[in-house]
Amino acid sequence: MTENTNTPQPTDIFHWANAADQHKDQLEIDLFLFTKGYTVYATKYDDKLKQQLKVLFLYDMVSGVQTGAAMGLAVRDLDRIDRDDNVLLKTSLDRVEHAQEVIEQIVYGEEDMEVFAEGDHEFKKIKGMVARFTPPKVGDDEPKPFFAVKLLSGSQVMLGASAWLFRGNSFANFEGEAGLRVTPDNQVLIAGDDIFVFSESKFERLFGYSAKKYAVAEEKIKEINANFKLSLPDGMTLEDMVRDNKPLINKLQKVEPDMTTQDKLLEQADAMELELMTDDAAGSIILMDSKDATKFVNLLSDDYMTSDMTGIKYLVKSKKPLHDDGKSDDPLIKLADRDV
Repeated sequence: MTENTNTPQPTDIFHWANAADQHKDQLEIDLFLFTKGYTVYATKYDDKLKQQLKVLFLYDMVSGVQTGAAMGLAVRDLDRIDRDDNVLLKTSLDRVEHAQEVIEQIVYGEEDMEVFAEGDHEFKKIKGMVARFTPPKVGDDEPKPFFAVKLLSGSQVMLGASAWLFRGNSFANFEGEAGLRVTPDNQVLIAGDDIFVFSESKFERLFGYSAKKYAVAEEKIKEINANFKLSLPDGMTLEDMVRDNKPLINKLQKVEPDMTTQDKLLEQADAMELELMTDDAAGSIILMDSKDATKFVNLLSDDYMTSDMTGIKYLVKSKKPLHDDGKSDDPLIKLADRDV
């Protein structure tokens, strides 16, 4: 049997740390910025900053992994809901759409990439910085670069027009269009086909990916598939429709698929005059795209209401039971209950 060479090989983070440490003096470094819309720009830097770049982006990360290895550091899937101590979280690059988008622009579009200039692009639109480290070539093998990513917030940027420079014992004009303070903390490493998450909160802010919510959503989808018969286009799954739809992922967090049945859900869809397609022969609900999936999940969440007073049909964005656990929201009733 021949081995499938197309299957992505997992990155050994401990081997990576040792190799990066071994070649740290020969590493080539390139810097990129990306916007809140995930457009990537190339940048230039003074050679005098090269050593500082290694300190800010690499050395602590390498040291942390090597020290962790001696103390039993474990690597765990980011999508696990539980979080143990002394654990480094990891996920695959293809699961995080915006991270993949940034890396593909660097790998495949660098030749035509625009160079960032503050006068043309504005630092306030920048969301993150990527340092690409390329090891030296060994033998005939092409070196495989890795990427350290950091979140940039507005508080880290000083614009020249409104900033002062303090030198010695006095203030002076800030010479430059903008200044940037780069924090030395470890945040995100992308090596091979894997993403290693050193700071989960900053990873989520960088790429808009909440592993905990995705994990919950995947569990809810399993329950949906167990309780409802769905028909989707060939090669498409409900997970595919949900994956890049943040509002739908948020909606799935509170859905209880076993609270209703397929027949009742279809009755509600008819009553609300929703165009939810069905395959009568197969006895299934047809979902063609994310719009259909959203309509289906809204029905599961019981978010369609008809006013008994006006007869108007509503999609309810937020709702709270009027009598929750036997307690009324009416302030007069609450006051009466308190005085009893």
